[in-house]
Amino acid sequence: MSIEEEKKTESFAENVVAVSNDDDDFKLLTPEAREAGERALVRKLDRRLMPTAVVIYILNYIDRVAVTAARLQGLEQDLGLTAVQYESILAILYVTYCPAQIPSNMILSYISRPSLYIGACVVAWGLTSAMTGVTTNFSGIMACRVFIGLPEAAFYPGIMYLLSRWYTRKELAVRSAWFYCGLLISNAFGSLIAAGILAKMQGVLGLAAWRWLFYIEGAITMFFGFLTMWLLPDFPHNTRWLNAAERRLGQVRLAEDAGEADKDADNLTIYDGLWQALKDPKTYIFMFMSCSQLLGLSYINFFPTLTQTLGFGTTVTFLMAAPPWVFASTCCVLNAWHADKSGERFFHIASWWWVVILGYIISLATMATGGRYFSLFLMTTGYCGFALTLTWVSNAIPRPPAKRSVAMGLVNGFGNLGNMMGSYVWSPSYSPQYHQSMIVALCSLVLSTVLGFLMRWILIRENKHMDMIEKKLLEGSGRERIEEAARLEGITFEEAVKRRKGFRYLY
Repeated sequence: MSIEEEKKTESFAENVVAVSNDDDDFKLLTPEAREAGERALVRKLDRRLMPTAVVIYILNYIDRVAVTAARLQGLEQDLGLTAVQYESILAILYVTYCPAQIPSNMILSYISRPSLYIGACVVAWGLTSAMTGVTTNFSGIMACRVFIGLPEAAFYPGIMYLLSRWYTRKELAVRSAWFYCGLLISNAFGSLIAAGILAKMQGVLGLAAWRWLFYIEGAITMFFGFLTMWLLPDFPHNTRWLNAAERRLGQVRLAEDAGEADKDADNLTIYDGLWQALKDPKTYIFMFMSCSQLLGLSYINFFPTLTQTLGFGTTVTFLMAAPPWVFASTCCVLNAWHADKSGERFFHIASWWWVVILGYIISLATMATGGRYFSLFLMTTGYCGFALTLTWVSNAIPRPPAKRSVAMGLVNGFGNLGNMMGSYVWSPSYSPQYHQSMIVALCSLVLSTVLGFLMRWILIRENKHMDMIEKKLLEGSGRERIEEAARLEGITFEEAVKRRKGFRYLY
């Protein structure tokens, strides 16, 4: 570590939250221990935070879309639902789920123990999911769907915000993808779990199999919710299962990554973060990009139904729904790994939308079993791009954390309105071709592509502006100071300039 880098580390170390009064607090910041200490910290987070987040996400989406699996085993008939009522059951979740994400992330940036907050929300939605099994009419299941959206709103943007409080810009994409694989895996194995329950539990204790589906999945979620309170970390300055030196290192490395400490000013209120996010035009572009993207990918809530159009029975339909999501999970991780490696964002997100558009075109052109099933594989890859959307938001709206937290809640909350609209776009009246649905979804992905291009252009322009400011600093006395520093450190002028280069947006 050079003299310049040591000074830089010391300045950031002074600007983080004190975690102890012991000199050991700083032992991992020494040149000899820093690299090994950082690797060990990241491995510890990867072993504990990431598996917990993935498992919760699997349970989250299985609970949320269990109603689509139950539909194939008599849910509509037992509750006397019409086609419009079923569509309303799917859509009503987003009425609470979307707006609740904003205050939830505001709370998350304000409280000190996100592990307890997120764990409690997991228990709450597991309980609500289990209660869905006792409903006997349209009103009962609507009430459950309304209330399940409130605790679920805390999870996805909340975990993404928590990841951004621990991982650097170059580490975040692949971790976000591993986390998002929970959704993709849940679509694969959730269907298999549903197939097993629906095939074996019909009539047990006089109950319909679809009721057992909600009881079993809800109970498992509640159990893991209590574990979550112990497994998840809090923030870098107060996580209980890290020692003082690791907590100090966790703060310093994030501060170095952004060129400033990853903490809110002492006088910043919970509402200041909201106001700052609302004043930033990038927030609105991301909001509409996410909404149009999720409308284009809203087939996800109807995937078992789309697979059923291939003409097979219930169990075989669930089994056939799994491979496309396994394929998408693999693509998702590889795509995120390359995004972190290259530092590029737009094409690692938008190119998968274009693959989905190709899948829609194939489905519009043929009803042949082989062609339609191949198109399902292409359609699932769209979520490889969505997995990096909040990562891009975190990179483009990085500081202060309160602003970043609210921006992520706004983008994901508003974006899920696309899923709500999709509940009506994929109407059973369009079955089995669903041509009208696919055309709407295709056009939505074209719109999200345009908005993505606009965001990329804005970030490139802002980076160029920062380049110009730094270039001016290299003239006159500023250049002389850099030349002197390079001479003292025994490096070239170009290397000294590179080290002084500040934060840049990833686009």
